Amino acid sequence: MSYNGFELWLIIGLLGLGTFLVRFSFLGLIGDRDLPPWLLRHLRYTAVAILPAMVMPLVLAPDAATNAPDPVKIAAATATLAAGYITRNVLWAMLAGVVTLYGLGFLIG
Repeated sequence: MSYNGFELWLIIGLLGLGTFLVRFSFLGLIGDRDLPPWLLRHLRYTAVAILPAMVMPLVLAPDAATNAPDPVKIAAATATLAAGYITRNVLWAMLAGVVTLYGLGFLIG
């Protein structure tokens, strides 16, 4: 599908307006009010939910050249999860993932 210049700028403008309205609904309309405790409790887990949602497609997506999952990425994600579960420490989990990713990447190629 091909768009001319006006249609393209119209799409960009509408998407920008939509993004502004979504952000303004939180910051502009309720930014100076106290939020209820139940909502604050749920908002604490937003970053914890977003990060895995951003990382997992990168781990499970097949490699473009071979159309197969990358075992090094899967092993690094597994090591990160295991270290995080065992140690309950984010830094140790990240270190385990990085060491596994680069170590197996160096060994396997």
